[in-house]
Amino acid sequence: MPEKKNMQPKPWKEKTWKEKAWDIIFESDTFYGRLFDEILLALIVLSILVVMLESMESLRLNYGLLFDNAEWFFTIIFTIEYIVRIIVSPKPKKYIFSFLGVVDFLAIIPTYIALSIPEAQAFIIIRSIRLLRIYRILKLYRFIRAGNLLILALLNSLRKISIFMLFILVLVILLGTIMYVVEAGQNGFFSIPLSIYWAVITLTTVGYGDIVPVTALGKFIATFIMLLGYSIIAIPTGIVSIEMSRSIIRKDDKSKYCKYCNEPSHAVDAHFCRVCGSRLA
Repeated sequence: MPEKKNMQPKPWKEKTWKEKAWDIIFESDTFYGRLFDEILLALIVLSILVVMLESMESLRLNYGLLFDNAEWFFTIIFTIEYIVRIIVSPKPKKYIFSFLGVVDFLAIIPTYIALSIPEAQAFIIIRSIRLLRIYRILKLYRFIRAGNLLILALLNSLRKISIFMLFILVLVILLGTIMYVVEAGQNGFFSIPLSIYWAVITLTTVGYGDIVPVTALGKFIATFIMLLGYSIIAIPTGIVSIEMSRSIIRKDDKSKYCKYCNEPSHAVDAHFCRVCGSRLA
């Protein structure tokens, strides 16, 4: 039986410039890779800081030119990095249309759009999407499995949450209409839509205070809605939590959940789903 050859990594001096660039840009377990990630992280944080400071009118009036120069500096650096990533990538098209590739593109394009179309200056706020690039540097994709579990739980509970939201919609319309009648169209309850708006912010316990009931009956109803809001807010959380628990059960025992209706609770010797009757895997 022939011996397996040990695949030793190429020495740094023997690598081509593309291989070196790949190690620096895409790999983080090397000295230069870690250094590149640290520098890139600092540039991303600084660029986001510039975006935030530029939104302050007093600073923008005094240091507008400095902010513009800094923005072009960051944009040029990120553009060069984006082009190099495409060149050294084994499958450039795959990288360009990947999630991180799209984020990298959106991080640089607003500045060029604002340059060619002055009216599009407002879209330069998209620069804040650069913050998502930290996702790459911190290697948060290690937690994608946990994220997928949450997404799966949300998708599985979508129907229940939709029914619940429909119930809430009917409830706030009913409560808003009642408050409009109780307050006799006064005290801020000048129309049913405004009263529904008040019912929403009261039910969610936000309470802006721009519309306040004055009558005794209106205050009583408002108190009831506030107390009701605490229990209602907990319902979607409970639905998603149950679905997450079910997803974990499915992951641990894939042979006993129904792939059609996602029901996980079946007897050990069950062959058919107890809910929809489909054959279990």
